[in-house]
Amino acid sequence: MEIKTLISTKKLNSKIIELARQIQNDFKDEEILFLVILKGSVFFATDLAKNITSPIILDFMKVSSYSGTQSTGKIDVKLDITENITDKNVIVIEDIIDTGRTLRYLIDYLKAKNPKALKICTLLDKKDRREFEIEADYVGFDIPNKFVLGYGLDYDEKYRNLPYIGYIEQ
Repeated sequence: MEIKTLISTKKLNSKIIELARQIQNDFKDEEILFLVILKGSVFFATDLAKNITSPIILDFMKVSSYSGTQSTGKIDVKLDITENITDKNVIVIEDIIDTGRTLRYLIDYLKAKNPKALKICTLLDKKDRREFEIEADYVGFDIPNKFVLGYGLDYDEKYRNLPYIGYIEQ
């Protein structure tokens, strides 16, 4: 399998600093709860948090709708949020928005918990595949309809540790 580079490490680092500045500007010194969607968003969330000076609380959810390279269409919550998010500034940290199915589910689920603010931050946005209307508040890169991996994203749990975003030809 040949992996081609879509987004270099240098471009990733530059964009993360830019996104951190936007978030910092929007929330000033207010506390922010980063709701990190496992497993793919861990690298992104960690690097993003390191570039923000506001107090950050980390919490995690593990939600899946993929098997291999294909979406199953079914949302499976494997790990739920543990923090009480009522009246808190919550930013959902996603690795990629694809069809929007998982994020649509998460938004509805989290809004019912009455956060003060609920924002979406995604590293990658694949609008060509969108089935549910979702707009992220903070977007790293718009990408074409390719299966991507690296920097937290996987192919059957492998390749997450690549320091760049790559793709494989289908």
